Amino acid sequence: MMSNNIILIGYRGTGKSAVGQYISNKFNKTLISTDELIVDEVGPIPEFIDKNNWNKFREVEHRIISNIELKNGIIDCGGGVIETPENHEPLKKLGQIFWLTATADTIIERIKSSTNRPALSGNDFLSEIPEILKRRTPLYKKFSDYEIKTDDRSISHIASEIIDKFSK
Repeated sequence: MMSNNIILIGYRGTGKSAVGQYISNKFNKTLISTDELIVDEVGPIPEFIDKNNWNKFREVEHRIISNIELKNGIIDCGGGVIETPENHEPLKKLGQIFWLTATADTIIERIKSSTNRPALSGNDFLSEIPEILKRRTPLYKKFSDYEIKTDDRSISHIASEIIDKFSK
């Protein structure tokens, strides 16, 4: 059964959480953050990954996504959700998928002072951005229904574009 949710995907720092919160508040929709659900279950993500590994994290993420039951809400997904092919079908069933994009420079500017972002490769989380973006971009493109550029745009403009496309 198809649910009528707005699903936000994209790299860290592309605005998924801020845009999801804005749409949630403006249209009184329930907002679910897959990362928050994971934290509720396993504790802080960087610590979980240190103790386990990224594969174990992806397993937890997949299980959580597969169990989401939401109608007419917003789902803010972690940046790497598209790296697990098994996530594609459950998310497609949950609604329309909006890929929020930004250049590497924009992303670095937005997340450089963040302290809770574990590195995805062996590098620090800022220097790895171009490499990870290059790897993930074809997956985001293939997986999404819409691409929404977020560089130099306000949260309200991004949200308006999503709502406009979603209502069609």
